[in-house]
Amino acid sequence: MPVVVVESPAKAKTINKYLGPDYTVLASYGHVRDLPPKDGSVDTEHDFEMKWEVGYDSRKHVKAIADALKDDNELILATDPDREGEAISWHLEETLRKRKAIKKDTPVSRVVFNAITKAAVTEAMQNPRQVDAPLVEAYLARRALDYLVGFNLSPVLWRKLPGARSAGRVQSVCLRLIVEREMEIEAFTPREYWSLKALLATPRGQEYEARLTVLAGKKLEKHDLENKTQAELAVQAVSSRDLKIASVEAKPANRNPSAPFMTSTLQQEASRKFGMGARQTMSAAQRLYEAGRITYMRTDGIDMAPEAVTAARDAIKDRYGDEYVPKSPRMYKNKAKNAQEAHECIRPTDMTRDAAALKITDADQRKLYDLIWKRTLACQMEAARLERTTVDIASDDGQVGLRATGQVMLFDGFMRVYEEGRDDVASGGDDDSRLPQIMQGEAAKFGKASLYEQFRKAEGATEDAVIEASGNPAGEMRSCDAAILAANEAVLGLQHHTQPPPRYTEATLVKRMEELGIGRPSTYASIVTTIQDREYVSKDKNRLIAEDKGRIVTIFLMNFFRKYVGYEFTANLEEDLDKVSAGNADYKAILAGFWRDFSAAISETSELRITEVLDVLDDALAPTLYPPREDGTDPRACPLCGTGQLHLKTSRTGGFVGCGNYPECRYTRPIGGDAADGGDRVLGEDAGDEISLRSGRFGPYVQRGEATEENKKPKRASLPKGWQSDDMDLEKALTLLSLPRELGEHPDGGMVSTNFGRFGPYIMHKGPEDAKPVYANLKDPNDVFDVGMNRAVELLAEKRANPGGRGRAAAKPLKELGEHPENGGPVSVMDGRYGPYVKWEKVNATLPKDTEPADMTMEIAVALIAEKAAKKGKGRKKPAAKKAAPKKPAAKKPAKKPAKKKAATK
Repeated sequence: MPVVVVESPAKAKTINKYLGPDYTVLASYGHVRDLPPKDGSVDTEHDFEMKWEVGYDSRKHVKAIADALKDDNELILATDPDREGEAISWHLEETLRKRKAIKKDTPVSRVVFNAITKAAVTEAMQNPRQVDAPLVEAYLARRALDYLVGFNLSPVLWRKLPGARSAGRVQSVCLRLIVEREMEIEAFTPREYWSLKALLATPRGQEYEARLTVLAGKKLEKHDLENKTQAELAVQAVSSRDLKIASVEAKPANRNPSAPFMTSTLQQEASRKFGMGARQTMSAAQRLYEAGRITYMRTDGIDMAPEAVTAARDAIKDRYGDEYVPKSPRMYKNKAKNAQEAHECIRPTDMTRDAAALKITDADQRKLYDLIWKRTLACQMEAARLERTTVDIASDDGQVGLRATGQVMLFDGFMRVYEEGRDDVASGGDDDSRLPQIMQGEAAKFGKASLYEQFRKAEGATEDAVIEASGNPAGEMRSCDAAILAANEAVLGLQHHTQPPPRYTEATLVKRMEELGIGRPSTYASIVTTIQDREYVSKDKNRLIAEDKGRIVTIFLMNFFRKYVGYEFTANLEEDLDKVSAGNADYKAILAGFWRDFSAAISETSELRITEVLDVLDDALAPTLYPPREDGTDPRACPLCGTGQLHLKTSRTGGFVGCGNYPECRYTRPIGGDAADGGDRVLGEDAGDEISLRSGRFGPYVQRGEATEENKKPKRASLPKGWQSDDMDLEKALTLLSLPRELGEHPDGGMVSTNFGRFGPYIMHKGPEDAKPVYANLKDPNDVFDVGMNRAVELLAEKRANPGGRGRAAAKPLKELGEHPENGGPVSVMDGRYGPYVKWEKVNATLPKDTEPADMTMEIAVALIAEKAAKKGKGRKKPAAKKAAPKKPAAKKPAKKPAKKKAATK
């Protein structure tokens, strides 16, 4: 009975269902070996020999496979069909041969399938092969490079930049993209410009809008109206002229569907439509693949198997009719340079079943499957047919010209099912509007409706800014800082400002990496995740923001290892590695060439002192750290003491700017802050002490006095959430410095006080019999100063009554479903802080989105409980006891990664 090995227990379960009892299917739980995180794991002196080590958590899985081979003398390696999967198969075979678990007469074969379906698995079993040596060599080259960069460069960072975590061959280049975008944003200077639109009407009274395109007989470019004066003249020029229709042009247009998903486009679209991160997307896709619902999810390919194309066309015909099926199938060609990454596109394994038919309970999986299913069907559907109309309007003297555009959908085609999202869409387009019937040569009168509401709602044009019409002489324009309205209220000028380039989302970052040839489908998610885990980058509203620590690391690498964070160098190295996987290059020659130059750069930098490194970085960052001041004074002069010079400094938490007169002057501010913007200043005096507002590495704070030999740590207080530096005055500062605020004696004894803590505002009380204080959270920061004793006593009583909860009484079920049909115990639907959930014993499972508690049934509840319990390693254990053999105990725990690598990271 052959032993079949795959990566995960979920995949093993699905395959076992197709192969039946004649096969033993076991899981390796990912990679079983890795390079130990110590010096010498890649021996550069002996032809880059690599010393592998079986991970502690992997030993039991390897043993289970070896034990199974004692009785079943055939091994089939069925890991994923990519480079990583090939590497896992190679590691398994090598490890088992070293254990002598594979005998001389043991047949070892490799099978691959792009989808976990019965047909695909059966066909793969009929076409075995050997492990692909070039693919394995490509893996070895990448792993060695990542080790050499990470293990040699990361210690340099640790020594030269306290607080830096690691560097990686691809990770650092990805970080550079984000840091450079942040610096572009900071260096950006907004440019004012104005646009003009008019409300016009046909002779039949139908109104439409048009924008100004010609002024003074010349074509008007987007930024030509540079200021309010020019805009006022333009509004006057349009509103004072008679207009007529110069031309009407209607053109048919087709919109074709997007290609089916590959890894990068799936990550981008999931981010656009659902805000899902790359790791979250790949995790959901992995589970869908292992359940046999989609094809393999790590691919650069967009082609589709002929049988899948036929199935998609049949499904479209059945659901939407013949008119939605094109005469011939749509063919998509792979763009991947590396054929080993270009598997079939990501598509459903069964085109006839949508997300509703599969009854997928996990929200992420359901959304992602729905996205993949719709995109796949759409890519084989007819194009959408549109009619786009352009109307040009002109004055008799040719001095003024306007244009109105619109479009009409004639046939929705693929758009009935799906339309691709877009990144950073600019507002203001009117192509989707529908124009009334307009005839060439007819007059274009100004509309009777007023653009007043648009004027009022324009940027900055509030009610208070409007000059009332009753106060205007006839013909006078109404005006404010952001808009100009003609007297007839049918011509409107609007102020705009150019915008800086947007910060990357995970979607746009992956897209940019793909464009530059950095990384590969199997690495996108891990790279984006790593730079966030290292705290080099943070995410806010789905946008990636470079942290100070990330800036310092990037500037360091750009100054001392510029070649190795170069986009072109990294992309060329990826191409060389692709040649290895195609069997067209020697991976050891690539390693030798890389190591020769890289090791020399490491040696040179290792000899530098930290002060020398900081001086170089200080100069490199000078335009950002010390921009010119409006008053012309020295931008490096300390704004607090006035005599010291500002310098770049480092700490465990990252870089910051500090005064050179330390410790006499303790002025600091973040790298991203500016002394002028931060408002560091003296607020006044109290009891002989100077009260000042300062910017620190953790945000703004107020301080009483200066540090002295007698008082090395003067009293400080951070500004609470919601408090702005610009609004701070002496009174507010003294209020903060007076904390904690004592409310008085508790009725049971002991002082009650309020303050701000690590987790926000709170009330504290320690009674005579309390071993430790009791803390009750306050919702509003202002409550620290306003809350009274009565309310404080109530909150403390609630906290004591429910110390581990959220201050609420025991919740009552929204719906009681009865006893669990298999394991017993009541199953109920409860109301939780984050929405309704199903509760059974210690398992709480959140209800899927759009599912009402009243609609919950026992069947759905049991499925949700089982899924949640499986994630937590809990659940029903009785069925598991029926199966013998060592494989089942290993299936209790989720897959664990090999021993943690501190330096060798991508």
